[in-house]
Amino acid sequence: MPRLEAILGDITASKLDVVVNAANTNLAAGGGVCGAIFSAAGAGLPEACRELAPCPTGEARITPGFALNAKWIVHAVGPIWRGGDEDEAALLASAYRESLKLAAIVGASSIAFPAISTGIYGYPLLPATKIAIATCIAAPDVLTEIRFICFDESTLGIYEQALKSV
Repeated sequence: MPRLEAILGDITASKLDVVVNAANTNLAAGGGVCGAIFSAAGAGLPEACRELAPCPTGEARITPGFALNAKWIVHAVGPIWRGGDEDEAALLASAYRESLKLAAIVGASSIAFPAISTGIYGYPLLPATKIAIATCIAAPDVLTEIRFICFDESTLGIYEQALKSV
């Protein structure tokens, strides 16, 4: 099993092989972590994403890291929370699974995830955290390190608590 950890930090500064962007279906710059990644990656990212768009919910696409420290950016499209009755859990798990698959395809050994869908998409943090961790644990042992980069203390606390039960 890969080493899983949660840290407080800025995902755009990650030095792991892959950084995951919580993307929208158009793979366009957005708010939150998506906007931060687009800003930090620089001018080449929007064009690279335009060539790969659209990306359905639950799927992912990969681009070079451009100006980021990471070699690659995986753009994972998580679901918008609509109450839990529209396959949100399955779609969120799929977004994590597809991210891990793409990382393995490019030969990455490490990946940094944000809390996909928990920002403006409104997915409740605790169930989203459990899905993220369970999906990463169930993935084939290709990666050696999976890091969940949390943007605030409350998110970090939930991830740390969930990781203790693994």
